[in-house]
Amino acid sequence: MPTGPGSGVTGNGIPSGTSIPLSAVTKRVTQIGPLLINHQGQQPAVTISFNLAPGVAIGDATEAIRNIERESNLPATVTTGFQGNAQVFQDSLKGQGILILAAIFAAFVVLGILYESFIHPITIISGLPSAGIGALLTLILFRMELSVIAMIGIVMLVGIVKKNAIMMVDFAIERRRVGLVAEAAIREACLLRFRPIMMTTFAAIFGALPIALGSGEGAELRQPLGIAVVGGLMVSQLLTLFITPVIYIYLDRFDRMLKRRLEPQLEDVDEETPHKSAVAAE
Repeated sequence: MPTGPGSGVTGNGIPSGTSIPLSAVTKRVTQIGPLLINHQGQQPAVTISFNLAPGVAIGDATEAIRNIERESNLPATVTTGFQGNAQVFQDSLKGQGILILAAIFAAFVVLGILYESFIHPITIISGLPSAGIGALLTLILFRMELSVIAMIGIVMLVGIVKKNAIMMVDFAIERRRVGLVAEAAIREACLLRFRPIMMTTFAAIFGALPIALGSGEGAELRQPLGIAVVGGLMVSQLLTLFITPVIYIYLDRFDRMLKRRLEPQLEDVDEETPHKSAVAAE
């Protein structure tokens, strides 16, 4: 097909030949359409915005939207997702469980290295569930959501709550070395370490109390952290004084039974060692 000067793929020339009308290959229809089509990931996208009602948490709003999505039975070709604050909230929830487990595992490893035992770290971290439950119940009581700031407070409790059990277990181990049985050693540890445990706990509570009361600029952002810390410390303080001695006694029995199976010669040594009674003095 002959062409004029400058023709070709550059479009500078006009090819000669028979012209085909547009109506031969298309059908003209007049209708209302969008002026602009947004795309996301090379796919047409539509954004639906929403605002939170007073007193409604963003977690409840996203869960309500998910329920509506499931009830609508959307086709498989339609994909949904959150953006903005809702997306940040969803992303923060994905790593919270891993963060807490990593903090507990790190504490277990450090305690295992210090005490050269796998049993005593379990006794020490046994009080952590009570702190987490106390923090969650306090947040529910004050109608606060489990935000990222509240999760930071719960991670802080992992390090704060352990000090109660560390004081008791560490003292009981020292008393066991002088010949006391497990029951007498942990009882004496509870009696002599009760005052420093209460002092450190109240110091931590009063330190977090200004944050929990929510005074100053941006207090609504920091308040969940203080509420979680104060609630977790109060509940754990009441429970660890009773839970830790019981767990220590049972795990000590398990430890001795395990050592006797692995090293039978230790059983004869334990029988020959006289047991001393505990005398608490301060």
